[in-house]
Amino acid sequence: MPAIFTVDPRSGVPIYLQIVEQVKRSVALGVLAPGEQLPTVKQLAADLIVNPNTVARAYRELERDQVIETMPGRGSFVAGKGTVAGAKRAVADVADQALIQAVREAKSMGLARNELKALFERAVDRWYPNVASEEDAAS
Repeated sequence: MPAIFTVDPRSGVPIYLQIVEQVKRSVALGVLAPGEQLPTVKQLAADLIVNPNTVARAYRELERDQVIETMPGRGSFVAGKGTVAGAKRAVADVADQALIQAVREAKSMGLARNELKALFERAVDRWYPNVASEEDAAS
């Protein structure tokens, strides 16, 4: 498997969460297919130059979220059952983490809540320009 994961120790986001987010994003985008084997904890730790316990923690979190399945002696694999629901949940988790990071950053820069809401609404309107009119028509 090609090395598709990277970490940035200076990002302020714990390394294990960076791994979790990247695996979820890869599953959601179809880069990692159901049943595909992930690198071993030892291999990924060596590739990323991180402590194996960090990778093990990420894998435990992914297993808890039912994104991967670990089979002792065989390795960790992208979960095969409930793939559509799992992918949607993975997309929502990734988006949630991105939004949390953006809100944290805005707050640390002193942006007021109402200013942040206005910025968010403008961004949503920019990327979903016809959704508001479609939602109004459906009501």
